[in-house]
Amino acid sequence: GTADYTEEPATKVKFRTSLSVPDCSTSLSLLGTGYREKVFAIIGVKVYAAGLYVNPSISSKLDAWKERSAAQIQVDMPLFKSFFEDPMEKSLQIVLVRDVDGKTFWDALDEAISPRIKAPTPVDESALSTFRGIFQGRPLNKGTSIFLTWPHPSKMLVAVSSDGLPTSTDATIESPNVGSALFDVFFGDAPVSPSLKTSVATGLATILK
Repeated sequence: GTADYTEEPATKVKFRTSLSVPDCSTSLSLLGTGYREKVFAIIGVKVYAAGLYVNPSISSKLDAWKERSAAQIQVDMPLFKSFFEDPMEKSLQIVLVRDVDGKTFWDALDEAISPRIKAPTPVDESALSTFRGIFQGRPLNKGTSIFLTWPHPSKMLVAVSSDGLPTSTDATIESPNVGSALFDVFFGDAPVSPSLKTSVATGLATILK
């Protein structure tokens, strides 16, 4: 009841500064927050806020980037690649700020993931099918949290909770291609939430001082 929070400015969503997610061995620390906006008929509509959590000891694995500024980090794709490929746990919490149909949410996610997988293998196809199944026919009401957790680069855990933190994992996605494509959706050259990537770069610059 006394957890510390950080507020994402544009949506006012509060993220815990540290949290434990199902099937993770350690408590994770908040690195940065942002929001996703979709444009409908020229009007920007905020869809969700997001926060990235990492194993606090990740900084020891990124010594090569010490003393870099947030601006330098933000455009440094090798850093984000190393960050993703390190086997330290990391988790992305997505909090919806409006009601969304599960199929609509998945379609938007799939639209971003699929072009990033040039030649999907049967493993990738199976993983995407499992991923899709979590959201089909499921209403995602305002306030619902979706946790995408990478205990390892080749494995992603998905948990959805309509009220607070999840108590179990809904699905395990075992496809390195799908996991890295999803990470690229948020932290690649064309992130779906520029504000999240900027905030995470600032967080990385702080822990790499």
